[in-house]
Amino acid sequence: MNNSEYTQWVIELKQRIKNAQIKAAVKVNKELINLYWSIGRDIVEKKAEDSTGDNFYKRISRDLQTEFPDIKGFSERNILYMRSMYLLFSPLVKELPQVVAVETEVPQAVAVDVKDTVCQIPWGHIRYIIDKSNTPQEAFFYVKKTLENGWSRAMLLNMMDTRLYETQGKAINNFTAVMPAPESDYARQITKDPYNFDFLTLREDYKERELQKALEDNIVRFLIELGKGFAFVGRQIKLEVNGDEYYCDLLFYHIPLKRYVVVELKTVKFEPEFISKVNFYCNAVNHLIKGQDDNETIGLLICKEKNDLVAQWTIENAPMPIAISKYILNNIIPIGSGNSIVDDE
Repeated sequence: MNNSEYTQWVIELKQRIKNAQIKAAVKVNKELINLYWSIGRDIVEKKAEDSTGDNFYKRISRDLQTEFPDIKGFSERNILYMRSMYLLFSPLVKELPQVVAVETEVPQAVAVDVKDTVCQIPWGHIRYIIDKSNTPQEAFFYVKKTLENGWSRAMLLNMMDTRLYETQGKAINNFTAVMPAPESDYARQITKDPYNFDFLTLREDYKERELQKALEDNIVRFLIELGKGFAFVGRQIKLEVNGDEYYCDLLFYHIPLKRYVVVELKTVKFEPEFISKVNFYCNAVNHLIKGQDDNETIGLLICKEKNDLVAQWTIENAPMPIAISKYILNNIIPIGSGNSIVDDE
């Protein structure tokens, strides 16, 4: 880009900014991010850095801030982020011309424009995603999740720190074998492996009841960890079968799937016999609690550890839809410290 081309581009860019200012009265964020996208695209496609190198960002920042002194978004750093945004997300536009599949609250895919989706979340969120994403696919995943769930910046950072992109949908399950499509794929997406329980603090020799109670006491955080769509029904739900009483650890209802979800916790490594209990609880909930309009209950077994191959072989022919995952819990108080977080029941 020579000086003449640069001057002409800045003239066009200033007019584009003025037009965006007018539209911003109606759609502030979307128009702003659209503008940032176009600036980043121009920098890349016009190879604007080639003629002036690092000085380019100082020059364009100065020229735009002189023309628009009341706008704070034209710092050198912000313009660099505009370029980074285009470089990060544009491969998806080229790879999937105009559309990609987006998961929604219902088990179906909706085609949307990549750029249009990115432009719907705040710029501060986009900058965090740029800083912490390794691939365009990971970055767009967090854009979609932010839009679907209305995440604040703090929540977005928390989800990225807990590696939601890497964990969501990774629990071992038999959903494809026992559930109809596309519900089986959507059910897989509501599971994770591992679940992060680091919002809890327990003593070193904690029991399953203590873990259950701690999760109930921190139910808001646990619901966030489970993901959107879960509603808490209760802990130690009594299931009376022909005079015999049984109690499932935790019971949830997943609203979009219209299914109860039995969550069984184990503070030890996964053993194949655990599945028979989960399978029984699912059947009991179907007979005793499930309504006429509800779908079959899902079982979710969360263990301290698991052998993935053993877990996979165990549920290959299980009749009920079951997923197996593990949890992470690092906040442990050593034995002998004199502190007890929760009492045994």
